[in-house]
Amino acid sequence: MIDFELAPLTKELIKMDHEFSERVVRKYDRYYDEYENEHKDVKKEMLDKIKEHSAAIQAKMFSGEKPSDGVGLLMAVMSESRAWGSAYIGREATRMGLGNAAINAVATPEQKKRFENLFAAMAITEPDCGSDSSAISTTARLDKETNEWVINGEKIFVTSGHHCDAVVVWATLDRSQGKSAIKSFVVEKFRPGMQVCKREKKLGIRVSDTVSIVFEDCRVPYENILGSPEIHVKKGGFKGVMATFDMTRPIVGAMAIGVAQATLEFTKEKLEEEGFTFPYNRGLHELNTVQKAIIDMEANIEASRLLVWKAASMLDKGEKNSLEASCAKAKASRIATLITQQCVELLGPLGYSREWLVEKWMRDSKITDLFEGTGQIQMLIIARNILGFSREQLK
Repeated sequence: MIDFELAPLTKELIKMDHEFSERVVRKYDRYYDEYENEHKDVKKEMLDKIKEHSAAIQAKMFSGEKPSDGVGLLMAVMSESRAWGSAYIGREATRMGLGNAAINAVATPEQKKRFENLFAAMAITEPDCGSDSSAISTTARLDKETNEWVINGEKIFVTSGHHCDAVVVWATLDRSQGKSAIKSFVVEKFRPGMQVCKREKKLGIRVSDTVSIVFEDCRVPYENILGSPEIHVKKGGFKGVMATFDMTRPIVGAMAIGVAQATLEFTKEKLEEEGFTFPYNRGLHELNTVQKAIIDMEANIEASRLLVWKAASMLDKGEKNSLEASCAKAKASRIATLITQQCVELLGPLGYSREWLVEKWMRDSKITDLFEGTGQIQMLIIARNILGFSREQLK
């Protein structure tokens, strides 16, 4: 029997998140949007409140009743719930960056314990390397005298790179060996030779800083490499690094669903105030254009949610989920972009104005189609998996 029902405890956690979002988080959302990179005092005030909420969530989770949903599924569900409140405030406040997912995906038990309290960003993109992660040119050289890795290069568009505690940096040990030589390294912010040199001004998710980082002879301990330092061309060492995406892409898909759900719920509520009804017991031929649009959006959100849940559940079972993770992200991020745009249209001038958060949600949703691999890249990955083509055969 297939059961799509969440555990009672998971539902209770979602309810707590939603109540807190309505009471606290959304009140800060517009402020962050207006004053990007200029809200230290307000951010501390907000973070203190969210830390209290996170403590309440943790207390509930460990109060005796064990969550029957797996960790991956629970992370996806909670990511959707927090994105429903704000596209990125929840992630920032819980100190769970994309680098943390990389650590959880490929680190040793000792490394996971050593880095468990760090808020870790992830640095992949470079000025000459965008979606093609295998073209990374940042280098990591082992200094045998000191037994340290020496990192040189530049990374751009690093999410949360300014106020994180550490950055997981993708670098190559030997450019001549191609993608098999690419490894990831945990670089704490206090390491000499690491400099945050630029903070971007963005379309959306302005609560989250996005920066450029330069590494000039930046030295990190030998033990800070994630995975084996050995280069195995036949075994495809790059696959170990890419395993990070199998974990993070369903989470990004869940974020997209959360924003889309919030936007649709708000839009439906405003339409109902104007006298619209949404009868689900009628055929499509009996509905007007607005009613059909709302029902179609609800169906697409539910389809996206099931894809995310499947990818996350496979991860919990230890099953390979690369195809499913890309399907989940591709569907959810695309649908979120379309739904938020359509909701702005349905609400007219007020939907486009800053009086409501709808226009902000529309801008915030777009990032889910860009980071962790763009929608076009996901389509390539899906096609390669289904057709059995290699990267060289299908570009």
